[in-house]
Amino acid sequence: MVRLLDSINDPADIRKLTTAELSVLAHEVREEVLSVVSEVGGHLASTLGAVELTLALHYVFDTPKDRIVWDTGHQAYAHKLICGRRERLSTIRQLGGLSGFLSREESEYDVFGAGHAGTSVSAALGIVVAKALEGSDHKVVAVISDGCLSAGLTFEGLNQTGHLDKNLIVVLNDNEHFIDPRVGALSSFLSEQLTTRFAVKLQKGVRDFLMALPRIGEGLYRLGRRVKDSFIGFVTPGLLFEGLGFQYVGPVDGHNLEKLVRTLQNAKNIGRPTLVHVLTRKGKGYEWAEKDPVKYHSVSPFHVLTGKPKKEKSPVPSFTDVFASSLIRLAKENPRIIGITAAMGSGTGIDKLSRELPGRSYDVGIAEQHAVTFAAGMATEGWIPVVAIYSTFLQRAYDQILHDVCIQNLHVVFALDRGGLVGADGPTHHGVFDLAYLRSIPNMVVMAPKDENELQHMLKTAIEHNGPIAFRYPRGEGCGVKMESEIRSLEIGKGELLRQGRDLVLVGIGNKVLPALRAAQDLSQLGIDAAVVNARFVKPLDRALFRDLLTQVPRLITVEDHVLEGGFGSAVLEFLAEEGITDVRVRRLGVPDRFIPHGTQEELRKICGIDKDAITQAALQMVRGEKKRKKEGWERGSA
Repeated sequence: MVRLLDSINDPADIRKLTTAELSVLAHEVREEVLSVVSEVGGHLASTLGAVELTLALHYVFDTPKDRIVWDTGHQAYAHKLICGRRERLSTIRQLGGLSGFLSREESEYDVFGAGHAGTSVSAALGIVVAKALEGSDHKVVAVISDGCLSAGLTFEGLNQTGHLDKNLIVVLNDNEHFIDPRVGALSSFLSEQLTTRFAVKLQKGVRDFLMALPRIGEGLYRLGRRVKDSFIGFVTPGLLFEGLGFQYVGPVDGHNLEKLVRTLQNAKNIGRPTLVHVLTRKGKGYEWAEKDPVKYHSVSPFHVLTGKPKKEKSPVPSFTDVFASSLIRLAKENPRIIGITAAMGSGTGIDKLSRELPGRSYDVGIAEQHAVTFAAGMATEGWIPVVAIYSTFLQRAYDQILHDVCIQNLHVVFALDRGGLVGADGPTHHGVFDLAYLRSIPNMVVMAPKDENELQHMLKTAIEHNGPIAFRYPRGEGCGVKMESEIRSLEIGKGELLRQGRDLVLVGIGNKVLPALRAAQDLSQLGIDAAVVNARFVKPLDRALFRDLLTQVPRLITVEDHVLEGGFGSAVLEFLAEEGITDVRVRRLGVPDRFIPHGTQEELRKICGIDKDAITQAALQMVRGEKKRKKEGWERGSA
């Protein structure tokens, strides 16, 4: 069967279709996205909800001359599909394949790379100003989700746009979700019945009534449309956006292509800051995703008919699950513990705390800066806030960590989920910079557990510590170790010697400890005796343990799932320099100084040289290479 989709190689082909054919194409695009994602995994519900909007935008605007800037690319799989990447869509999020987000390296249609929310308005305004400076009149559109309205950066962009009175079109894709259901006063405002069904029905009723009046009805209707502060304008979200200097248009049914096309064509001609409010349904067209858009936001391969995963869930709990269950247990014991997250309730496990202990957690929306300072405020009153945010997103709140928490030496606990290489989400999501940016701040303690059992102990350690403290743990399932029934506190700055050895010392931090231990076991079969240390703490280091070991063993390899620059290995080198220890050969294994692509965690760890085999090989090179050099030197000396 011939599909319209098979004839679409770029948006110019779409603009040859009728709006009726666009509806057929929307169905085919939705089927293709569903077919691909069910096989390889990826973001699903967001793209399904934005199919008609995607087609309408490319139909109305002359892309790529006109610019479309997407806020977070997980809603843009359909965009990729119709912008020359149909044949490669099945490679999405796989090593060497398409990115799951927008990528300027992939296509001229990907105007601005985006993996974090809230960036599109600011970026699009920058493009508008640049176009104006060169005398271009091409249009620029920023597509934001309603969840992005909780991001301060979005409002900074909207405010500047209104102030400059530039010709930027902002499309608000209102689907009532971040990844989880959206939160916040502004989101509630958008969700009010008055702003959607009632307002739309009221507008239709007034229009029908006036148009039915003989002779004067149409004129009255047009006059009413021009009255800015009419009742309809007052009760709809237009009041907010017009206060920011925008012409408000909508709300518009985001799944009615004819209305979408007509509305966007009108917005294209307004010539001043314009916000088009589009109502969409996340997961549209796939029953399971419509029923549970949170579950189907990002998925592993699944059976389309049943919606069930193709791979059974591992009996080993994830690090996130262990964190959540431990937090709930400790929070029941200590009523001063509060959980805080930033639009990542399900991703961090804070949603479980919310269900188990209502009123003991807060989701602040896509507002990491606010989350940290909010926590700092609570800490001043003697509460113990546990801020659970992905490592990559906590980067946005660096200034608040430094100024609002650490300078005041406040007891705020930072639980950094997704620490290290995360896999298929790629460079915008790898949490490989946290150790460096946290350990440089005075008063901060930084930890990383070797396994899920140690994770629960580190959580208790953090809660009992009086000051800023952070621990990071990786994405995915745990190591399958036995969980101790008693959660205990660890001594701050105390590492753990797991294995004695005379030839070299392997020091791992976090999820690199067990691979180092396995590498030591392999090395023993090759006649090399390696000591293994679980550092536990990046700051403070266990100086006594390192000092004792390195006076006996002259070779050291550090291993971390983190960038080498400023990371754990750098902390060890600083220690050696401070101690004046100069007779130890050191090699650091970690993420190199480049942005790492997407792929599986195993593939990326191998590429970066931080898996068990890479540790073994580095140890062999160090020990055997040194022995070889000594032998060659002895032979030259004898000659």
